[in-house]
Amino acid sequence: MTALVATRVVRRERKGSSLPVVVDTPDGEWFLKLTGASQGTLPLVAEMIVGTLAEQIGLHVPSRRLVELPAEVPSDDPNDELRDLLRASTGVNLAFALLSQARDLTPPEFERVDVATAARVLWLDALVQNLDRTPRNPNLMMRRGTVWCIDHGACLPFQHDWSAVTEQTPQRSYDVDAHLFAWAAPLLPDVHAQYAPVLTRDVFRAAVADVPDAWLGADPVRRREGYVAFLWKRLGNSGLG
Repeated sequence: MTALVATRVVRRERKGSSLPVVVDTPDGEWFLKLTGASQGTLPLVAEMIVGTLAEQIGLHVPSRRLVELPAEVPSDDPNDELRDLLRASTGVNLAFALLSQARDLTPPEFERVDVATAARVLWLDALVQNLDRTPRNPNLMMRRGTVWCIDHGACLPFQHDWSAVTEQTPQRSYDVDAHLFAWAAPLLPDVHAQYAPVLTRDVFRAAVADVPDAWLGADPVRRREGYVAFLWKRLGNSGLG
């Protein structure tokens, strides 16, 4: 994945604890999540992998690009905290396409999402162990009548402590009852039968392939295979719940 180069920071986005920004690039404006944020690069790794898997099963997610943030990039926002964060994020960061005319899904709309889409979202979230799709924090947007899934940084929680990953870790149950779309759980076996064959080992490898080496630690080749192996084993757990 070829990185764009940010030419200017246009503004801060107030949503989220990571203080994302909108940047201008030769390809227009992009929503940028920064590597210098307190969470580090692992949420960005999850965003890249899960975004690709979501697309493979037909869910709508914002397109993603790597964006290089030059040292001392010009900023229209003079905030000192932001300037420090930009300096800490010099180099490659992760950007998302801006969803024009999109809005947050509202609670009355949660149960009006068509059941096939709700079940697919629930199944993917169970696969990647998404801890952040609840009625309190749905991370869903509505754009021109279509539901879009956003903010996957809390997925793949196992990656935060590889030393604790065992053969049993991929078999851990997922708390379906806490999920926004728990009501779609009866469809999970059918969704699994339809989409598990789509997510092959090659698909998992492709989902990890574009993650920058620098985000994967001292042995990125081994780490990539670790993600593939974990997801493949978890996919074999037909319940995922």
